[in-house]
Amino acid sequence: MAEPTSAGFGRVLVAIYATFALAATARAGVQLATRYDEAPLAYLLSALAAVVYVVATIALAGGVRLTASVAVTFELVGVLVVGTLSVLDPAAFPDETVWSVYGRGYAFIPLVLPIVGLYWLRRTAGTRR
Repeated sequence: MAEPTSAGFGRVLVAIYATFALAATARAGVQLATRYDEAPLAYLLSALAAVVYVVATIALAGGVRLTASVAVTFELVGVLVVGTLSVLDPAAFPDETVWSVYGRGYAFIPLVLPIVGLYWLRRTAGTRR
């Protein structure tokens, strides 16, 4: 039987994902409600990141491995794509997203978090209790 994704270190991981879900949701909500016209792409990407963090949090906490794996993989791809685009074409991102410059505004945690999340999902997949 696989170890629960929310056991041990998984509790810390779920807490970090929950914090990012809250932060990204609040940030995107304020940006979309008050400044949407300034940088719609950036703010919609922040909203997308928020949804991904919420899904990952719920899936990791509930032990829904496939959903968690898809969400965390999507997050990693999103960070890499948005991070690279924001470095190569900063004019396309007049305001930062959660994933801009690989999560620079969040101490690069958005870049490291999905790697740790995927490692944790893999590590706990085949363990016995």
